[in-house]
Amino acid sequence: MALPQLLPSPSSTSLTHKPFLNPTPRSHSLPPPPPTTLRRRHHRRHNSTPLRCSASSSSQKHHSNTPSPQSNDAVELPLFPLPLVLFPGAILPLQIFEFRYRIMMHTLLQTDLRFGVIYTDSSTGTADVGCVGEVIKHERLVDDRFFLICKGQERFRVTKVVRTKPYLVAEVVWLEDRPSSPSDGEQDLESLASEVETYMKDVIRLSNRLNGKPEKEVQDLRRNLFPTPFSFFVGSTFEGAPREQQALLELEDTSLRLKREKETLRNTLNYLTAASAVKDVFPSSSSS
Repeated sequence: MALPQLLPSPSSTSLTHKPFLNPTPRSHSLPPPPPTTLRRRHHRRHNSTPLRCSASSSSQKHHSNTPSPQSNDAVELPLFPLPLVLFPGAILPLQIFEFRYRIMMHTLLQTDLRFGVIYTDSSTGTADVGCVGEVIKHERLVDDRFFLICKGQERFRVTKVVRTKPYLVAEVVWLEDRPSSPSDGEQDLESLASEVETYMKDVIRLSNRLNGKPEKEVQDLRRNLFPTPFSFFVGSTFEGAPREQQALLELEDTSLRLKREKETLRNTLNYLTAASAVKDVFPSSSSS
């Protein structure tokens, strides 16, 4: 039985981001990159799992000793429009071979190894909210291609295009989640994060069962992450639903992000529960 990768909540059918740099002239708009721009170094396998979680998808602790930039600081950042969403703490392997992005890599290797990953597709255009990707490992080949391992860092919002050639550079401001309101205190966030983790474990367990995999006890998914980085980790596992991921990335409230993820996971779990019941009654239907 083929399963959908994700059953988003009803509110997720509309993407919250606007077309790229809506206030700016249309001449600054960037079309989606050609398919030859880059390749993922490790192609994801498309299977029927509604949710995949991997220990390599996110760092164990989304906090570093490097001070975070202030949200009102405007800086110039080279941008890489891609048909995927990068979250803070997530790992992104890339292979770069197009000439303009090889130029960008040569520049980055002489500076701070950071560039902006921003989601784009043919129907919604390019988002104005993205995530910084920091190159943590790289390999330059004899033909001047690059293999990269990048890690998601701060989120940003594009405010102005600086230039488009040889590659896109924009002025950005940093985004941070707003502090919790008195009604959504730290304890409530912890409880909400625990509920999300429980739903994730149930989704993984049922998905494994439907795919004929052993129903082993799912490991600790939070790994001591605080609620905000955990919410980014959860979003990074929603593979196959980039518009929903983009909507999650754009939220500036940890509680709202966790609640939306909880609803999506609950919908997916309900589907898997029904599919599992059908499989028990009609075992042969699982092979159709």
